[in-house]
Amino acid sequence: MEPHFPIDRLQKYAKSFCLATNPTSKSIKFLLLCAHIPEYFNQTIMFSTSAQVKSWMFKSSSELNKKREAANLKFVKERSKGMNEDSIKKFFLTAQEERVLYKHYESILHKFCLKFQPPMPKNVVGCSFQYFKRFYLNNSVMDYHPKDIVVTCVYLASKVEEFNVSISQFVANVKGDREKATEIILNHELLLMQQLNFDLAVYNPYRPVEGFLIDIKTRYTELFDPEHLRPAIEEFLDKIQFTDACFLYSPSQIALAAVAYGTAKFKESIDGYLSDILFDSQPNKLAYVRDAIKTMFVMLKNEALQVIDPVRAGLEKKLDKCRNQENNPSSAVYKRKHEVHDEDEDIEPAQKYSKLLENEESQMMEDEMKLGVQFLNHK
Repeated sequence: MEPHFPIDRLQKYAKSFCLATNPTSKSIKFLLLCAHIPEYFNQTIMFSTSAQVKSWMFKSSSELNKKREAANLKFVKERSKGMNEDSIKKFFLTAQEERVLYKHYESILHKFCLKFQPPMPKNVVGCSFQYFKRFYLNNSVMDYHPKDIVVTCVYLASKVEEFNVSISQFVANVKGDREKATEIILNHELLLMQQLNFDLAVYNPYRPVEGFLIDIKTRYTELFDPEHLRPAIEEFLDKIQFTDACFLYSPSQIALAAVAYGTAKFKESIDGYLSDILFDSQPNKLAYVRDAIKTMFVMLKNEALQVIDPVRAGLEKKLDKCRNQENNPSSAVYKRKHEVHDEDEDIEPAQKYSKLLENEESQMMEDEMKLGVQFLNHK
C-alpha cells in the first residue's frame, strides 16, 4: 500500500500562503482544494485495489440473487432429507421470503443506529449496513437469525471505524436482557468476521461526497452554493443503503449520484460538471456514469415501493420453526454446544474473548513492524 500524502502539511502550507500573499477568494478556494485533493485521491486509489473490489463487487443484481438463492437452497437441502416437495415448501422459507425478513431487519439496524447513544457517526452506520448485507449474501436467515447478526454487525463496525464505546455502553442501547445481548455479540463476532473473510475495511461514499462538493465549489460556478444540497444528498445516502448499490457501484459513483439527486430535488443540474469537467473528452465514461446514476435512482424508487409488514409476522413464525436450533442462543441444543469442557471452563467468556483479541493485536503489531521495515527498505 502506498503511503498517504502529508495532508495536514499541505493544508497548513495552503493557509500560510493565503495569509502571506493575500490572494483572491478564487485562488484561496483553489489552494484549499489542492490541499484536500490527496485525501480523496488516496481513498480512490486504495478502493481500486481493496478487498471490497476483489470480493464484494458484482456485475449485476442477478448475480447477487443467485448467491442468495444458493445460500437458501444449501440450507434447505441439508435439512430436508426424507421430506417431500410439498412439505419442504410449507416448512422452509423460500429465498424471496428470506428477503422480506432480511429487509425488515435492515430497517431495525437503521433505527438502532439512529437512536444509539452517544450519537453514531455515519461511517459506522454505513459499515454496519455493508457487514449485514455481505453476511446474508452467503448465509440463510434460517441458519443465523438476523436479530443476532444486526447487533453484532453494528458492534464490530463501531470497533473497526474507531467509534469508541465499551460493550457495556453498547448493550445499554439494546432493549431486553443486556447480559444475554453481550453474550450473543461476543459469541457471534468471530463468526461474523469469518463470514466476511476478514475483509473488515469498508469504503463508504461520505468522503467522496465532500470531495465532489469542494470540486464543484471551485470549478463549476454554474451551481450556486452547493451546500444547500446537503439535506437532499444525506437523504439519498440514507435511502440507498437499503438497496444493493454498494455491491454494484463504487463509493465515488454513489457519491456522484447523491449530488445529482440533490440538484434534481432543487430543479438544478450537474450535467455540465459531468460533461465539461469530470469527463471532458471521455464520452464512454460519461455515458456509463449517467446510466449508473439513472439506475440508482430507479433502485431508490423501487425500494420505496416495497411493503413488508403485512406478511412479515407470518414469516417470523415460520422462521422460528425452521431455523437452525444449533445457532439459536435460546435453545437447549445451542447451550449444550457452547458448554465448556476444557481446562478453561471457569474462565468467563468475555475473558476468553479478550485473550483472543490480545493474540490478534500482537500478530497485527508484528505484521505492521514487517511492513514498516519493507517500506524503509524501499526508500
